[in-house]
Amino acid sequence: MQRKIQVGILGATGMVGQHFVRFLQNHPWFDLTWLGASDRSAGKKYRDAAQWHLGGETPASVADLVVEECKPGNAPPIVFSATDASVATEIEQAFAKAGHAVVSNSRNHRMDVDVPLLVPEVNADHLRLAPIQRGGRGWKGLIVTNPNCSTVVLTMGLAPLKPFGIRRVVVTTLQAISGAGYPGVASMDIVANVIPYIGGEEEKMQQETQKILGDFEDGRVRNLDARVSAHCNRVPVVDGHTATISVEFSSKPAESDLLEAFRSFAGVPQQRKLPSAPPVPVIYMTQPNRPQPRKDVERERGQAVFAGRLRACPVFDYKFVAMGHNTVRGAAGAAVLNAELLVSEGLV
Repeated sequence: MQRKIQVGILGATGMVGQHFVRFLQNHPWFDLTWLGASDRSAGKKYRDAAQWHLGGETPASVADLVVEECKPGNAPPIVFSATDASVATEIEQAFAKAGHAVVSNSRNHRMDVDVPLLVPEVNADHLRLAPIQRGGRGWKGLIVTNPNCSTVVLTMGLAPLKPFGIRRVVVTTLQAISGAGYPGVASMDIVANVIPYIGGEEEKMQQETQKILGDFEDGRVRNLDARVSAHCNRVPVVDGHTATISVEFSSKPAESDLLEAFRSFAGVPQQRKLPSAPPVPVIYMTQPNRPQPRKDVERERGQAVFAGRLRACPVFDYKFVAMGHNTVRGAAGAAVLNAELLVSEGLV
């Protein structure tokens, strides 16, 4: 790329917005030049508008940028949306209508039939929804979304195994407190405890997984013909969602077949060497006690998913563990990779 593409962030002062700021630092393709937030932050320098919650101090490259309202106008061609679900629909649609590519971390448009719900290694072909979306809605721009943070871990763990015919999935998640945003879960609730409920999480995992692993046919995505059941729990881990997964297949693969599928799995981001793509998107670990969030979550800049403990299941066919970084691969890093895919497809 001969010159960088200017990008912006909607909802830049919040926790996810800050993860976008950090992940975009020194990006080889993108130059972060615009920040949008609520009316109470507009007009202030970013250092004054945002209380920085991540490690270190507010990055110098954005500290003196003046925050603007989340309205089209001066915004660059690509905007990453970290806006709250209560306002995301109207804001994201306004930017798409005005010709911007909106790469959203919000849940609002994920299940729209004409909006790609992307995990680029898994379903890059779902970007064929983009011209359908533009034509049907009369937009100059478009909206693409990344999944819920726990869904990313599940779908990347399942994607290598899709050729064996996934029929039924039961997944139990152990989700980090950072997934609840800032200030998150009260310390008296989470310390030395497990909270067996995360509002709306189980439904999102079940529905999003079927869409992501579905096939693009006849101008639409046909959901994966499989049943998915999720149990979601909040645990006292800072970063890293762990999922224990049991799967039934229509074929009866050998364990060696599944291991080879994990180890050989790659997708369009690896083929095109997109800047944020991990060289190996799903890393299978042979140690009996791995993956672990504390030991593995920061590897590969948080962009890979780690799998392990594949073994026979006495109820279904096989079971295994998967783990990934919820605020990187499950949020900011996922959206940046989606934007790189858009650029590589010539859609921006």
